[in-house]
Amino acid sequence: MKIGILGAGFIGRALATLARNSGHEVMISNSRDPRTLINTAIVLGCAVGTAEDAAKFGDVVVAAVPFRNIQALPAAALGGKIVIDTCNHYPEHDGRIEALEQHTTTTSQIMAAALPGARVVKAFNAILAKDLETDGKPAGTPKRRALPFAGDDEEARRVVSTLLDQFGFDPVDAGTLADSWRFERAKPVYCIALDRAGLVEGLAAARRDVELPHGSWRR
Repeated sequence: MKIGILGAGFIGRALATLARNSGHEVMISNSRDPRTLINTAIVLGCAVGTAEDAAKFGDVVVAAVPFRNIQALPAAALGGKIVIDTCNHYPEHDGRIEALEQHTTTTSQIMAAALPGARVVKAFNAILAKDLETDGKPAGTPKRRALPFAGDDEEARRVVSTLLDQFGFDPVDAGTLADSWRFERAKPVYCIALDRAGLVEGLAAARRDVELPHGSWRR
């Protein structure tokens, strides 16, 4: 499978590594001149291009950019594509968004609205980048770490579930994009290492108007 990655930060590079190790073709991009990524591409063993190049290249495209930058994603090139939304909203960096404050939408629904025609699946947002590269284990490993995903398109959900498993994590279906708030920033499962049973319990325990103490997930 070809996987395009929009964003060359910690999450983007970690997912590029996991994808290459799983046998996928990868193209990584950033918001600057792609020539700034040549050394990164050599280390990762992947191709490099502009954001539009990576969007066109991928059968699956990973959006690993700051949430405030989602409006700058190449929407036209992402039409019909499976887009994995790894983004999280941090008000201190992204500004307050009233619809999120009022719990009338989710970060992934905002992403989907910005990318009409894309098949958005929320995944890989509820884990730290350093844990992505170290916590993955083969299927069947006792207490294997689980990660949630959510989406509205059935085929896209199946593809992302398979990628989660390939990358070393038990996939847990958390519902539709409207349900994805359950594993957004500061919810009980956000960036906490849990097995399948613990993740399912944590998702059920999430409350829309209750957040964990800021930064508690970085311990």
